[in-house]
Amino acid sequence: MRLGAPVQNFSTPEQWIASLRQHGYRAAYYPLDADVDIQTHNQYAEAAQRADITIAEVGAWSNPISPEDEIRNAAIEKCQVQLALADEVGARCCVNIAGSRSEKWDGPHPDNLSDDTFNLIVETVQAIIDAVNPIRSFYVLETMPWIFPDSPESYLKLMKAINRKHFAVHLDPVNLINCPHRYFNNGTFLRECFRILGPHIKSCHAKDVILKDTLTVHLDEVRPGLGGLDYKIFLSCINQLSNVSLMLEHLPDEDYPRAAAYIRKTARGIDIPL
Repeated sequence: MRLGAPVQNFSTPEQWIASLRQHGYRAAYYPLDADVDIQTHNQYAEAAQRADITIAEVGAWSNPISPEDEIRNAAIEKCQVQLALADEVGARCCVNIAGSRSEKWDGPHPDNLSDDTFNLIVETVQAIIDAVNPIRSFYVLETMPWIFPDSPESYLKLMKAINRKHFAVHLDPVNLINCPHRYFNNGTFLRECFRILGPHIKSCHAKDVILKDTLTVHLDEVRPGLGGLDYKIFLSCINQLSNVSLMLEHLPDEDYPRAAAYIRKTARGIDIPL
């Protein structure tokens, strides 16, 4: 297992690697946009390989199931471009959410969990993968609280329906904790996620979640260590897989070292190397 996070203040591959090493990260988000020239992409990919840094993810954040044709078509094209980039630089995966039928690209909507939307996601992911035919990388959908895949079972159902070798799993368990039952039983839920999806997981996000006593149900994303997620179980489950990175996200720059320190301390306590 490898830990990674975004890093700042670099303008060359060497500076990028130095920043990752300074923070003790052995995995990285790919830092360049697709429109950079191929020579520069190759330089970053080769620098990561020499330094034994895993390029964990290339982001394709967009809404490829938007109800607006222009937005949907542009998003599908972006996903295809980013998947091709991920394959070029040897990233473990190209990640997006499924999208949303809402005007907000990642927002809730009454149609998000319908059979029609499930089928639309299947067709859209097939179109993205078939246009690229990746060899090394995988297209993955980050789990979400109000759009498929919203459970390990729905992810497995999507995988079977999409039926593409280079479609795989991105697990963000905090995004799946959308009710008190999952919150208070998250250790059991984590084990179930890995039991069902484990062989297909390419990358995980490291966050935390806290249930507030504000009515009605109110769940907030927080820094790892400040919430209720059972990180001992989470880390133990990831550690049983091969070459899966755990990537910190959604934090102010000054909080990444605190989050990394908590995860490393927890890992040391159960004899897991990072």
